[in-house]
Amino acid sequence: RLAGVGDEEISDNVWDALRSRVTWLMVNLVTAVLASLVIAQFDATISQMVALAVLMPIVASMGGNAGTQAMTVTVRALSTKELDRFNIRRLITREVLVGALNGVIFALIIGVVATVWFSSPLLGGVIGVAMVINMFAAGVSGILIPIALDRLNIDPAVASTAFVTTVTDVVGFFAFLWLAGLAFGLL
Repeated sequence: RLAGVGDEEISDNVWDALRSRVTWLMVNLVTAVLASLVIAQFDATISQMVALAVLMPIVASMGGNAGTQAMTVTVRALSTKELDRFNIRRLITREVLVGALNGVIFALIIGVVATVWFSSPLLGGVIGVAMVINMFAAGVSGILIPIALDRLNIDPAVASTAFVTTVTDVVGFFAFLWLAGLAFGLL
């Protein structure tokens, strides 16, 4: 269900499988366009510094994976009825802190890599800060989106992925490109 295939069974025919997948793929297409619109706002910035295009996917990918991890824990807790009003605050706090701490760890790693790769400590710092911001957003969205969908009686196992990925893509691209634009005077 986390892949957006709903109640699909292996014995379903092609049309049933198509019908169970096409809706969420359409949602994903719309949300991917939103991420592209964010990138388009920084086209001049990217054209002035090609390294940004090279590094951009790293921030988004790491955020997407971190968001999926938090989302999976949350969806599992919801489905097993482990998440109730007594432990929800604890889980939210835990996932936000895990996201932020992972952000710091991977910010240091990618910051050093980018510094060495492009001979630019400033670029290393920019991607590091963007990584912390996006991993934090991943932790927050990975837990709050499934909870919100569940409260709206929408199956979070089916619907969460498209929304969490959108948050991490949009936040990751925006944070990285905006910070780079500010840092390098490209805005």
